[in-house]
Parts: sequence; structure tokens; C-alpha cells
Amino acid sequence: MRITNNMLINNMLSNLSNSLNRVSKYQNQVASKKKISLPSDDPIVASRALKLRTDVAEIEQYKRNVDDAESWMEITETTIMQIENVMQRARELTVDAANGTKTPEDMAKIKAEIEQLKAQMIQLANTTYSGRYIFSGFKTDKALLDEQGNFLIEVSDDEKMFYEIGIGDDIDVNVVGCDLFHGGSKGVAEGTKSRLIGTFDKLIAALESGNEKAVGDVIADIDTEIENILRVLSAVGARTNRLELTSNRLDDDYINFTKLMSKNEDVDLAEAIMHWTNEMNVYNAALAVGAKVIQPTLVDFLL
Repeated sequence: MRITNNMLINNMLSNLSNSLNRVSKYQNQVASKKKISLPSDDPIVASRALKLRTDVAEIEQYKRNVDDAESWMEITETTIMQIENVMQRARELTVDAANGTKTPEDMAKIKAEIEQLKAQMIQLANTTYSGRYIFSGFKTDKALLDEQGNFLIEVSDDEKMFYEIGIGDDIDVNVVGCDLFHGGSKGVAEGTKSRLIGTFDKLIAALESGNEKAVGDVIADIDTEIENILRVLSAVGARTNRLELTSNRLDDDYINFTKLMSKNEDVDLAEAIMHWTNEMNVYNAALAVGAKVIQPTLVDFLL
């Protein structure tokens, strides 16, 4: 076969183009620190990268869900602890008032403090988080109790709010008011007097009448309410602990999947630089050879 000068020139230009493409490939890897810039560069790496990125995005979303759930649970737990403190103080005052040594003036002073504790209890029942009432079930835009301790809304134990914290894994984060303020009831109608607030009313009436026996009888009711509060608080604490464990697991998963994503996508920088240097040497050598293949023509002397 006859080899012409045009054939040599065309082959040289084709090889130069291929060499320059390889230089560009490794230059992009060095600049971006990624193995591929297009899915066509390596379909297997690209498909695995999409899957890992999806997994990492899901973990990030679950972490945000857990953070939101923990915030809700923290305000709930803190509020219930304050409720328990109010009830303990009410019990101390009740025991003190029932010891048979109090004057009518002492009874009036204790009654005044009990009334303030009742008002504080109603305030705690209407605690909000980010503008939402935490004990109102699904009706988070409405307060739970009025100033007399009556339910302003109908609530039931079914009004649980769930956060998804993993694949097929969710957790309820709220405490429904009927459970906490109505003796563990599964539901309560609008206008019903809260049993817990009713205990305060019973105590206030006994103090007002000066009947020490009636005051002493309220202690059992207070103890019942404290036991119910501690039951709810225990359940909230258990769920909070679960959220903490889930948060730790998600942190570990995020680190592991990020490492896998890095191993799949990130280029070995030293190796990429070495390949880029080699390809640059090849390209420069090809240019030097090409200068000898393309001989000067009469046009070059006319310029």
C-alpha cells in the first residue's frame, strides 16, 4: 500500500487529538478530584455514585427528622417535669395544711399559693413549641385548657404525631392532653373539666372551708395524679433515649456511607497527576515528531 504525505499528516493529527483527550481527562480529574465528570466516562461508577448519594441524602433527612423530634421531646419532657414539680409542691402544702396546727390565716395563705399553682398548671398545659400547643394532639393551633381547667378541644389518644427516623421506623413524639391531665384517659370531650385541675379545685374548696380532714383526703388524689405524671414522664424518657440511640446510629451511617461515596467517586490525586504528566510528555513528544512530518511549504516562505 502506498503511504502518502496526507496519510501521515491525518494519522498524526488523529493521534494528537487522542493524546490531547487523555491529557484533558486527567487534567479534569486533578481539577475536580473526581474519577468521572460524565456518566459515560464510567457507567458502573456513575450508577454506584447515584445510589450512594441517594443513601446519604436519606440519612441526612432522617437526621433532620431526629433533630426535630428530639427538640419536641425535650420541650415535652421539660414541661412534664415542671408539672410534676408543681404537684409535689401542692402535696407538700396539702400535708402541711392537714397536720391540725394551722390557723384560718395559715389556711388562707396556703389556699392562695395553691391557686397560683393551679394557674401555673393551666399555663403548663398550654405550653407551645414553635407556635404549636404540645398537648393538643393534632389541633396544635388551639390551646388545651381554659382558665378554669376545662378542655377547650376534644382530644383522643389516637392523635399521635409520628416522625420517620429510618426505613420503616417511626416514633410518636407528642403527649396527648387527655393522657396527662385526665388520668390516662383515652379521650375527652370539649368542655370536660380536667381531672388534674379538678384535684386543685377540690383542695382549694377544702382549704376555704377550713376542713382539715377534707384537705387530708385530697392527698390520695394528688398521689394518684403524681403517679400518672410519672408514668407519662417515664414513657417520654424512654422515647427520648431511643431518639438518642437512633441519632448516634445515623451519625455512624453517615460517616460510613460518606466514606464509601468518597472511595467510589474521588480520584487518587497522586495517580492522576502521574498519568497527566505521562500524557503531557507523550503529547509534547507527538508535537515534536509532528513538526518533522509536516514539512515547510512555499506558503511558509511567503508569510
